[in-house]
Amino acid sequence: MSLAVEVEGLIKYYGKLRVLDGIDLEIPSGTVMGLLGPNGAGKTTTVRIVTTLLAPSSGNVRVAGVDVLKDPARARTRLGLSGQYAAVDANLTGFENLRMVARLYGMSHKRAADRATELLAALGLEQAAGRRAGTYSGGMARRLDLAGALVCRPPVVVLDEPTTGLDPRGRLDMWRVIGELVDDGTTVLLTTQYLEEADLLADRITVIDRGRVIARGSADELKTSIGGDKLTVTLATGQDPKPAEQILAQVGIGEVTRDTAADQLTIVVGDGTRTLVEALRRLDDAGVHVLDAEVHRPTLDDVFLSLTGKSPDRRASERSNDTVQEEILS
Repeated sequence: MSLAVEVEGLIKYYGKLRVLDGIDLEIPSGTVMGLLGPNGAGKTTTVRIVTTLLAPSSGNVRVAGVDVLKDPARARTRLGLSGQYAAVDANLTGFENLRMVARLYGMSHKRAADRATELLAALGLEQAAGRRAGTYSGGMARRLDLAGALVCRPPVVVLDEPTTGLDPRGRLDMWRVIGELVDDGTTVLLTTQYLEEADLLADRITVIDRGRVIARGSADELKTSIGGDKLTVTLATGQDPKPAEQILAQVGIGEVTRDTAADQLTIVVGDGTRTLVEALRRLDDAGVHVLDAEVHRPTLDDVFLSLTGKSPDRRASERSNDTVQEEILS
């Protein structure tokens, strides 16, 4: 499979601060790469370099076969970018916004109008084509922004946290649109703080922290890398947990963890369903009263926490590398 995006040894300094420390990415054509990391990991800096908005200190980037550093103008014709905030003119209608973008790409008046109409229909905005974009809901504005990124039919689309701030319906609509893009052969680089979004959409995931790649693989591979299934048993209130702990230690792997407040015991198991049945049989034989028992796989949240030591929803008050960048440039 050919590569739509190739990033090799990407390094970026701001003064003495090393924001990117040798990032490597390979995105096969027609797939979605999820780029995950805590605030300050370097996601937005990477996106800005890939999309020609920022020059690296060193490294190489190719998009659809074009060297981004040597020929940024040509690379832009192969790229679409939809950022964290909808970049639309609130005083223009949806149609006028897209026609303007098409004209900036050099399309004739008729071709620009046709393309604007086509995209409004494709993204479910045809009924709002004549309304000012300033009257659009958040989800509609995001779809209009994405439409602008698709005007020149780019083979690669970069989506930088495209569903931040959207309500559940808006996020589902955006997920549908992204899925349709990939079905049509578009390659997507997606950054997101919503791990279920990456789990649902990404073929491969790259996790970065402090400017370095710390893990990569499919969602299933990453989940498997931090351990097997987990068996959680909820005991009756007032039940002595020690007999249950001993039994779970016999059927599971490693140490049993205890949540005293919830009367729950958890342990990693190799064969979830089979171990669940065996554990319940032994607990019943020992006279342990179990209220509930379940087996669950690790989630991407578990992976994120294990790899970075941070929750994906870090507080906005924490200073990120990109915040430092803005301070240096200001």
